[in-house]
Amino acid sequence: MAAVNACLEGKNLRIMFQDEARFGRLPVVRAAWAPHGMRPVVVAAVERQYQYTYGAISPLDGDIDWVITDMMNTDNMNIFPAQIGTKYRDDYILMVVDGASSHKSKTLNIPENIHLLCLPPYCPELNPVENLWDHVREKACANVYFEKLSDVMVKVNGELSKPATGTVAMAKTVSQMFCRSWIISSI
Repeated sequence: MAAVNACLEGKNLRIMFQDEARFGRLPVVRAAWAPHGMRPVVVAAVERQYQYTYGAISPLDGDIDWVITDMMNTDNMNIFPAQIGTKYRDDYILMVVDGASSHKSKTLNIPENIHLLCLPPYCPELNPVENLWDHVREKACANVYFEKLSDVMVKVNGELSKPATGTVAMAKTVSQMFCRSWIISSI
């Protein structure tokens, strides 16, 4: 307990929710409007090419951080907390994660200013990052044909960049989109 108190002394507490998502060329087909009697056509490539996005939201502060990788594993999970720990070096971060094996690995290196807190099993609705992934899929990938995987990732990166502009207005929007009443009441 003394080590935790020493680590916290003089630092702000930042609560972040973390998750990973897979984006690729497999189509995201959604309902589309069409005139009566017309059937909308969506061109789709059925290619199983993917890249992974590690993301974290700080719903109280309105910050979004992410990194795009080729695969989901402990090595890439090590990269993301290191990035977060460096960016918010003056904060003590409580990072809420799910039960993925890479979050529990013995070779996971978590910076001193980050503490991982696991969600209960089978509770994705408790992680607001899940809603971020739904938002990105809807805005960047729905009913869009991508010639190359790199095109998908450019759209995903662009959609993630919109709420991560760092402006006060956008931080407020992110908080409104992803902050839950139970998060606020638990502080």
